[in-house]
Amino acid sequence: MINNTLSFSNPSELFDPTPYGFCHTVKAPSNGELVYISGQSGGEGINHTLSEDFRHQVKSLLKNLEIALKSHQLSFRDVMKITILIVDHNVEKLSIWGEEMNKYWMVNALPASTLIPVSALALEGMQIEVEAIAFKSENYNTTY
Repeated sequence: MINNTLSFSNPSELFDPTPYGFCHTVKAPSNGELVYISGQSGGEGINHTLSEDFRHQVKSLLKNLEIALKSHQLSFRDVMKITILIVDHNVEKLSIWGEEMNKYWMVNALPASTLIPVSALALEGMQIEVEAIAFKSENYNTTY
């Protein structure tokens, strides 16, 4: 299900970003709330246990992001913008990110996105971190 209050656009004059898991622009109406979600990592549980496997961290990160979204009665369809930080970024890691994130987002409602390769993150062993901005309409339907 798509969030009908957000407008997703890929101008025809720009390259098709959907194979890379994002959309060029997302617009929100002014009648609602913006929810800013701090960078979520691939740490599991309240002890923040980090796997050495990149794909495992990506899967855990997406579950953590889902928990943060649900705490505001939101889902992935409400995410307008993400910023992805990947330690020692490469084509394989980008492919893994794309495969896993496409299990959560619909191809016609991908968020605007920026990926930043980094040499390290806040905690040793963190390989990926994603922050998000989501939009909750005043007329929000809580079924997702």
